Amino acid sequence: MTTASAQSGDREAIARVFETYISGGISGKSDDMRPAFHPTATIHGYLRPDLIAGPIQGLFDWIDENGPSSELTYEIANIDIFETVATARLECQNWGGHGFTDMFTLLKTDGEWKIVSKIFYLHPGD
Repeated sequence: MTTASAQSGDREAIARVFETYISGGISGKSDDMRPAFHPTATIHGYLRPDLIAGPIQGLFDWIDENGPSSELTYEIANIDIFETVATARLECQNWGGHGFTDMFTLLKTDGEWKIVSKIFYLHPGD
């Protein structure tokens, strides 16, 4: 496999990770998105004046408390891969009526890509 085709396969695999992540937002069930994350993943960002920081369980709790976002749409704005590490940026609209820019770091472990950290930006007025 060439480097280009290997990276193409990795991009596709990472895109599937984000499909899993988004499916949990649409359904409002953290169990639907949990497989996208490494068990030790973290989250950081501001919801209005409040800093959200800590284990990814905080995101899972928020998802379960806020319910489905059936109108949620997203675009993968960027994926950058180097061997077993990657960064990515998603632009999300209509997540519970809000717009978010999400940035992720991912790690390929045991042949699978997993999100190890998420930072987010809540767009003003959302």
